[in-house]
Amino acid sequence: MGNTYKSGFISIIGRPNVGKSTFMNKVIGQKIAIMSDKPQTTRNKIQGVLTEDEAQLIFIDTPGIHKPKHKLGDFMVKMAENSLNEVDVIMFMINAAEGYGRGDQFIIDRLQNVKSPVFLIINKIDQVHPDDLLPLIVQYKDKYNFKEIIPISALEGNNVDHLLQVIKQELPEGPQYYPEDQITDHPERFIISELIREKALQLTREEIPHSIAVVIDNIETREKSGNVFIQATVITERKSQKGIIIGKQGSMLKEIGQLARKDIEALLGTKIFLELWVKVQKDWRNRQHQLTEYGFSSDEY
Repeated sequence: MGNTYKSGFISIIGRPNVGKSTFMNKVIGQKIAIMSDKPQTTRNKIQGVLTEDEAQLIFIDTPGIHKPKHKLGDFMVKMAENSLNEVDVIMFMINAAEGYGRGDQFIIDRLQNVKSPVFLIINKIDQVHPDDLLPLIVQYKDKYNFKEIIPISALEGNNVDHLLQVIKQELPEGPQYYPEDQITDHPERFIISELIREKALQLTREEIPHSIAVVIDNIETREKSGNVFIQATVITERKSQKGIIIGKQGSMLKEIGQLARKDIEALLGTKIFLELWVKVQKDWRNRQHQLTEYGFSSDEY
């Protein structure tokens, strides 16, 4: 690899739903972070690893920084804020179509004491007229001394290669932390649960608030066929939500399973059988023992 090999950690922060997970999946080339049009989709720090001949970039897709309304929200925001002091580069991502908001100022205030270089990434430029970008750039320039301001479209890939080149210049010389074929540090069990949760969020849309979790109960490889058998439980807060997720004669749960199975088979590279159940746990987002059980451990912050 030589003495010029670079490696480092890059935190992607921003308000909910600005396209952080879309960017991560685009760069890594495989879905490791779930995407939804609902805010606060990402609940854990998800590390995506991009390994090239001359560098290894480890991206941390953090939960959207927002004003928390429950213990789960506290967990999400603390995870995002703590990442600011652990990385070599910070990407502060905004939505070009939404422009400046109070949530952005909330984040900018938290960047004041950060020593790492901060890049402003204006995402979703495919949704605005080019003439609208310059006023937005000027507005943000007045609020923080960004290392550079880079407009992109994570969905279409516009200017993403340039962004990666610029970031690599800021990384220190360092080792290859992960094997070249590893794209995330999360276990497959976690990614599988996230893929199921993504489909539930997408299909129920406005009917289900952001109050579901997915727990993988069992993953088993059948010796004869080599197929993988997965059992998972979708956790909801209310009986009415359970009914919506199950659907008439189980139709919604069946569709969630069918869509999730396609993504999981692409992830594992083998045929899978997915069995889903739905369970009600009242107010689980405010109960510490259940947050820990579902993977949101307070030890991590």
